[in-house]
Amino acid sequence: MSIKVGDTIPEGKFAYMGDDGPAGITSDELFKGKKVVLFAVPGAFTPTCSETHLPGFIASADAIKAKGVDTIACMAVNDVFVMGAWAATQNADGVMMLADGSGDYANALGLTLDLTERGLGVRADRFAMIVDDGVVTFLAREAPGQMDVSSAESVLKQL
Repeated sequence: MSIKVGDTIPEGKFAYMGDDGPAGITSDELFKGKKVVLFAVPGAFTPTCSETHLPGFIASADAIKAKGVDTIACMAVNDVFVMGAWAATQNADGVMMLADGSGDYANALGLTLDLTERGLGVRADRFAMIVDDGVVTFLAREAPGQMDVSSAESVLKQL
């Protein structure tokens, strides 16, 4: 079952590339007492994710944060080194790049996408959510092959 508006975010752990290399953060550290925009992509360096989804949030980071958002985080089922390299190539300042290496958090959210037939395994589905002090206040999950309702522009309209 998928998480929905009004639900409390599940517990979990992420990795991210810190100034001194790989670091970790828990869902509690990320969400407790904060307003967070979390969006997920099926994979780093993939066309729609690299050309549209992530760049939209990078370009809109200041406008999103001006609406009272503490953190904008991008999650993908990739390892921390891939997420760090993707952040560097995208100049992803203002967006925290979270590695959900084994897909445990995407699975806990119930927001997975099975791309096994394409050789990509089970990934995070494309979605965006607003989480206020650990509670989901907005959730937009994309239809297969789409990139619209989870865009930075759509999230901005909800803030």
